[in-house]
Amino acid sequence: MLNWNNTAHCGKGKKRKKKNENKWMVISNLPFESCKWKENPNRHYNCNKIKTTKYTFLSFIPKNIFEQFHRFANLYFVAITALNFVPVVNAFQPAVSVIPICVIMAITATKDAWEDFRRYQLDKEINNMVCLIYSRKEQDYVEKCWKDVRVGDFVQLQCNEIIPADILLLYSSDQNGICHLETANLDGETNLKQRQVVKGFSTQNTPFDPEFFQNIIVCENPNNDLNKFKGYMEQPDHKRIGFGNESLLLRGCTIRNTEIAVGIVIYTGHETKAMLNNSGPRYKRSKIERRMNMDVFFCVGLLFIMCLIGALGHGIWTGNFPEHPPYEIPDVNGNYLSSALAGFYMFLTMIILLQILIPISLYVSIEFVKLGQVFLIHNDIDLYDEEVDLPIQCRALNITEDLGQIQYIFSDKTGTLTENKMVFRRCTVGGNEFSHQENAKRLETHKELDSDDEDWTRQQHFALPVIKIEKPATLKQKNSNPLRRCQSARARFQGHARKKSLGRCDSSQSQVAFSSTIEKDVTPDNRLLMKAREAALQIESLTSFPSAEDTSMVIDFFLALAICNTVVVSTATEPRQRVLAPPLMKPSGISRDRIHQLLQRLKLANLGQSFSSTQSSSDLQASFNTKNSKENPGATDSADKDAISTRTCSNSTDVSCDGEGRANAIPRKDSTEIGGAALDEVFGSVSQGHLQPDFCYEAESPDEAALVHAARAYSFTLMSRTPEQVTVRLPQGTLLTFDILCTLGFDSVRKRMSVVVRHPFTNEIIVFTKGADSVIMDLLEDPAKANVHLGKKLRRIHAKTQKHLDWYARYGLRTLCIAKKVLSEDDFRKWANFRREAEAAIDNRDELLMDTAQHLETKLTLLGATGIEDRLQDGVPDTIAALREAGIQIWVLTGDKQETAVNIAHSCKLLDQKDTVFTINTENKETCESLLDLTLEEVRKNSNVEGTKWKCFGFGLSSSLPASVVPSPDIGLVVDGRTLNIIFQGKLEKKFLELAKYCHSVLCCRATPLQKSMVVKLVRRQLRVMTLSIGDGANDVSMIQAADVGIGISGQEGMQAVMASDFAISRFKHLKKLLLVHGHWCYSRLAKMVIYFFYKNVSYVSLLFWYQFFCGFSGATMIDYWQMIFFNLFFTSMPPILFGILDKDVSAETLLSLPELYKSGQNSEIYKRSTFSLAVLDAFYQSVICFFVPYLMYKDSDIDVFTFGTPINTVSLFTILLHQALEMKTWTCFHWITMIGSVLLYFLFSAVYNAVCVVCNEPTSPYWIMEDQLSDPSFYLVCFITPVIALLPRYLILALRGTFKASPILKAQQLDKLPKEQRDLKIQRWRSRKQVTPGTSMASPVPSEDVDRTNSNLYASQFPGQATVIPSGNSENQRLSTPEMNPPRDWRLNEESNSSTRRGAEEERTASYGSNSMPCLKATSHSSSSLASFELSCFSKRHQKLSTFSDKSVMFISYCFK
Repeated sequence: MLNWNNTAHCGKGKKRKKKNENKWMVISNLPFESCKWKENPNRHYNCNKIKTTKYTFLSFIPKNIFEQFHRFANLYFVAITALNFVPVVNAFQPAVSVIPICVIMAITATKDAWEDFRRYQLDKEINNMVCLIYSRKEQDYVEKCWKDVRVGDFVQLQCNEIIPADILLLYSSDQNGICHLETANLDGETNLKQRQVVKGFSTQNTPFDPEFFQNIIVCENPNNDLNKFKGYMEQPDHKRIGFGNESLLLRGCTIRNTEIAVGIVIYTGHETKAMLNNSGPRYKRSKIERRMNMDVFFCVGLLFIMCLIGALGHGIWTGNFPEHPPYEIPDVNGNYLSSALAGFYMFLTMIILLQILIPISLYVSIEFVKLGQVFLIHNDIDLYDEEVDLPIQCRALNITEDLGQIQYIFSDKTGTLTENKMVFRRCTVGGNEFSHQENAKRLETHKELDSDDEDWTRQQHFALPVIKIEKPATLKQKNSNPLRRCQSARARFQGHARKKSLGRCDSSQSQVAFSSTIEKDVTPDNRLLMKAREAALQIESLTSFPSAEDTSMVIDFFLALAICNTVVVSTATEPRQRVLAPPLMKPSGISRDRIHQLLQRLKLANLGQSFSSTQSSSDLQASFNTKNSKENPGATDSADKDAISTRTCSNSTDVSCDGEGRANAIPRKDSTEIGGAALDEVFGSVSQGHLQPDFCYEAESPDEAALVHAARAYSFTLMSRTPEQVTVRLPQGTLLTFDILCTLGFDSVRKRMSVVVRHPFTNEIIVFTKGADSVIMDLLEDPAKANVHLGKKLRRIHAKTQKHLDWYARYGLRTLCIAKKVLSEDDFRKWANFRREAEAAIDNRDELLMDTAQHLETKLTLLGATGIEDRLQDGVPDTIAALREAGIQIWVLTGDKQETAVNIAHSCKLLDQKDTVFTINTENKETCESLLDLTLEEVRKNSNVEGTKWKCFGFGLSSSLPASVVPSPDIGLVVDGRTLNIIFQGKLEKKFLELAKYCHSVLCCRATPLQKSMVVKLVRRQLRVMTLSIGDGANDVSMIQAADVGIGISGQEGMQAVMASDFAISRFKHLKKLLLVHGHWCYSRLAKMVIYFFYKNVSYVSLLFWYQFFCGFSGATMIDYWQMIFFNLFFTSMPPILFGILDKDVSAETLLSLPELYKSGQNSEIYKRSTFSLAVLDAFYQSVICFFVPYLMYKDSDIDVFTFGTPINTVSLFTILLHQALEMKTWTCFHWITMIGSVLLYFLFSAVYNAVCVVCNEPTSPYWIMEDQLSDPSFYLVCFITPVIALLPRYLILALRGTFKASPILKAQQLDKLPKEQRDLKIQRWRSRKQVTPGTSMASPVPSEDVDRTNSNLYASQFPGQATVIPSGNSENQRLSTPEMNPPRDWRLNEESNSSTRRGAEEERTASYGSNSMPCLKATSHSSSSLASFELSCFSKRHQKLSTFSDKSVMFISYCFK
């Protein structure tokens, strides 16, 4: 009875009324277990039973019919059918007229019923899964089905068990109150998430007893925000304990690394966050569907005209009789209908007669065709990624044809264009840059062997037997094959047993996220490795070196890399079993006294040892150009450079100052020999003393994993982590265990994370922080507030680190800054109290927590920065080049730094070396508007404006319509997030779009997720173009949903983008075939099929219309109504459906070789107003031929009506099918079967029907008519001559069109008929002709023959009181720039420079001019570097004209430099 009430209550959840709508109060169900359900305070909440079906057994028919009536065509045909039941106006037998609409709606209902039945089966499996619920009656946990779980129940979860509802964590078997989750079933992310027991429960040393739980839980109402949850727990003494998202276990997630977890149910069923996020596939209307609806209205208008003609003709016909004809019957009073009323009735009769002018079967046929297209796309082997075992996923079934009409693509960068495999490349510590040359060479080798090695490793891995984990209590499923990453991301529910999800817990190390070989293996830099070893020895001995500050900075740098994260440590044998304590190791074999003796030798060595504080620009540039050494014969080999650098450090003599300022000059060679010997002795002994365990690092992001692996490469190994402690092993084997006092996780607002630890040796409280350089550099301690010596040193470190960051960004590396801060005990105690109050707060909890984090992360000391490479995915440059050739404009919307995004754009061929790139950075509306105006003015001077032309029978006609803008092939635009804010807030969208239309590529850097979606909506709505968005992360969801077509990439950042997308792919390169091949095919097939359906119905209906001129417009027909019904439903339905699924107008190889063929879909060349109109005119012509040729043949004969109508019906069938045959470009056995089968079915049905139907249609009868026609030779003559005459004009037009002026599609079809070698040669010539044809390129902004176009990078910067157009950096930076770093013509418009050092350099450069000087123009040609530098300075004298000039930040200088 209890279950019945609970289930019945589930249906009344929507009608409940809670006392307080703003609060969600939960109490334990145990005190009310023996009471009636109505007495339970939690009775208002939904049960845990889910129902994703739309229908029940009783509601299916009425509800499905109601939903189908939302389609206009169905409603129209039902109205026509109802009208046919009126005796005065009926044209057919009323019962027969119901058949077509019933068949169509029955097919749709069957499809809907099957889909709903599959949902019902899945719901049943999930609802009947079991879990452990505490029962007071049994005094233990008992098994119950998921559907019986209620809010307030206590649930016990075990390792690898799926969570049945949203549960607040109250107990964990982990001694630190931690529970680990895998959220792959929810968001696809395979890395572990940590959840913490609610404060006050984590200190329990005994198992949790639900009997003693008497608290009241108050939290927020159910919502779909997976990352937000807050509330408090009120104890009996009215004390409140706050909790947040860190204590909530979400439904659908899987418990990992935790033996037992207990919690109380908060949300159930459809009120859980997982179900609230499960909106299912979104319905979108395709562009063809929108155009088709307009054409349906056109057909309605055409039907109205034809019916009006019939009504007028009937009135005129009857009016010509002097007296009423005998077939007119008066009413009971002897009165006849007036001519007007008779014409009105005839109008309604004609509507019934000509109703099939609206193609009722078109909608059902389109659904079948799109299902077939999706099936073929899903099974394309070229779109299958073997590495992750994922094919393409088609989540939206109704917009496949939109893939062939895309005009704009909006793409994310990280994880979409790049692999999102973060590889440690370079770092700078204390202002010293370390190039890691050996690591760079390793990566270059890995690029060549990456795919082969990973394939071999994967084969070897899956050939190994599975390692059994010795935990029988938690893992009941043994000897199972290890699941791949993609498999663990799919929830599969089978049976009614307690569900265990092994996922990756028994897979090998290779299955751990962010742990590929290229990410883990880092070759250390020799110089930095030496410093790291010296620093490690200093820690253990607590001995001060002469260079103690430098070595301390190295120590802190690597310690920060190792511990400033949330990485979970596990072993290779048990990748999902967290390491809580460092493994036991053998003693190092070297005593502490021996270490002290070696340290004394190192002290002496370090008196004369000081590495150069800076690395020369030429050395750094050489290291950047290592990978280009093969292309540039003048470049020095990286190994040689590294050797030269080492020898320089070894043989030079440096002067170092101790703490008292005394100089000591020691020969470098001797000291190095002594120090090197000492270090080798120490670390050689350590390496022989123990074996390094093989760890797995479970990181939440690839950046974290890369930094931890980099620290490990320098022997700063993260050994174990608990919520309270973290252990790091130093190079000499010493284990340092830091007490974790607090962890401030990363968030997108702060863009940083921090960890507060207590040093085990010094007992200092240290804050380690890492984050984006744009944020960290603003939080550093002000050097001006320090003493002179320290302030000078800090300024030097800041300046050099900033320079290195700029170089890293230009090279395309992702940058992170590392900083630290030492807190006093009092300061930390005050801050900790503030933090605890914020955590316990109920109102404004998030804001208070943010304030505490910002209060702690100030006055930081910069340690260094890292440069991490995110490599381009395979095939990205070729894909972008092909898409651009196809006429698609590509925009990159990213949150990365501007320099990084520009460099990646050049690497992936989004920007070319010959492009002129305009960069606009400003925070002022007036400045932004002026810059847009000036840029537009300059671009318009050199752009191509193409007038609108109309074509009629191949002849071009000029038009006075506004000209359309053709994007210039050599113009790019770069804007940042600040500029986008000004554009949207300052109503400058139109000018921005006007400028963007001239650019073939646009980069939006530092863009927020909201800005991404706003940009997509702006382009889609204002330009009215077809847009596609592609991304891989949660920050791309809004952008994906805003576009016409959304594509998600199942990459390293989870599955949020996939879940919100219409199509999901695993690699960006798959976009090439998806659009250029499948997109073209889907559009071509469906467009031709839609036009064919309109043609077919107009052609057939017109036969009935022409007959009205010979039957007195009486509404009679010469074709049997069963023949009319079956004509559209069966005889001519299958060929167009098969055509829409399988036809290929051009082969896939040709479409990929000639991307420009894609433009036919962009321009809607197949289905547009002109092609639709021509199809309707052709249908009228063919109907005239099909009617009047048999009419002339049988004129003056004595045949009856049906004998006359049967040849017309037959020749119409032949004509329509042969018309379809002319459109088919691909013939398979299925095509032949359907074409021949349709004809045979027609004759078979007609013969059988005419043989058995004696009195089917009184007073005339179709009896034996087909049999008589088949014995008449004239019938065969009519069937042969009529289709030939009807199709001859279309055949001639097709032949002439291919002879005189063939379109690119026709040329491609002709190429497909050639042999492969000849076809490839023709395609190569085609492409070469396109490349030789002079393009429309923009003239150089500086038209000078003496200026090298490949190095004319101009930047425009605005400073207070001056406007300056300067070269992009100084000559040193120009020498550092590789072709990939700086485009040849790069115009930047910056209201304010981001780099303080650059701004300082500009101020120094202009300081020599007087403040009252007149504006001067200085042009200098640097012959040594083939650069031209133009500098225009307008100084602080505020003349009106000069002020206007300055405020606009003029970037264009029109003059000739001779």
